Amino acid sequence: MSEEFEIVREVEVDVPPEQVWEAVTTGTGGYLWPTEPPEPRVGGKGPLGSTVTAWDPPHRYTHRSEDAGLGDRSLDQVDHTVEPRDGGRRSWVRYVHSGVFTDDWNRYDGASKHTNFSLHTLCEYLTHFAPRPAAFARLDGPRTSATPRALAAVGRALGLADDAAAGTKTAVRGPGGRTLDAVIDYRSPYFVGLRTDDALIRFFGRGSWGAPLGVGVHDFAPDADAEANRIAWQDWLNGVFGRS
Repeated sequence: MSEEFEIVREVEVDVPPEQVWEAVTTGTGGYLWPTEPPEPRVGGKGPLGSTVTAWDPPHRYTHRSEDAGLGDRSLDQVDHTVEPRDGGRRSWVRYVHSGVFTDDWNRYDGASKHTNFSLHTLCEYLTHFAPRPAAFARLDGPRTSATPRALAAVGRALGLADDAAAGTKTAVRGPGGRTLDAVIDYRSPYFVGLRTDDALIRFFGRGSWGAPLGVGVHDFAPDADAEANRIAWQDWLNGVFGRS
């Protein structure tokens, strides 16, 4: 049975609207994943085969797909509204993701929680790294990581204390036995976000929704190598669940 959904969030960030606009249109690799930039006009081609239905730089951008091609949605629309605050030094952002789920309404819970994390990552990118380009790597754990307990296993492998909350500075055990100095910028039962001097490293505990644990690495170092990051973190992740 098809069900309409709408996820609405509002955030404020200490950058001008023009920087937010650049991030959500051409810089998505810095906080989400790289997408083809939209054609800058109403009716133009948007990401993932969508159509641009609102284009008013740097204030309003909407793209919509009548056939989302995502397997679980027949309609998918993402809308960003950006308004200046404090004379244009800061920005207020309203994000609305709406559409129609075609199979499992429980997917709404996952989409809603993922939205909180992705918008937080947007703010982290804008605050600490924009407009630096990102070398982006995405990877998934083995099927044994498709469990709600997987994120806790990753936390232990990283060396995170159980009570280490967002804002905690820590040293984590990364690929190849390397120690990474990081700040825990996000932590919930579903996600962990780490920020180093040059990267945002995101852990997606998708086991609650029946999917393997995922990792995203947004590397802003001048010599960043996305493929090397992918291989290194994949080996690390396989090792975590090979031992569990």
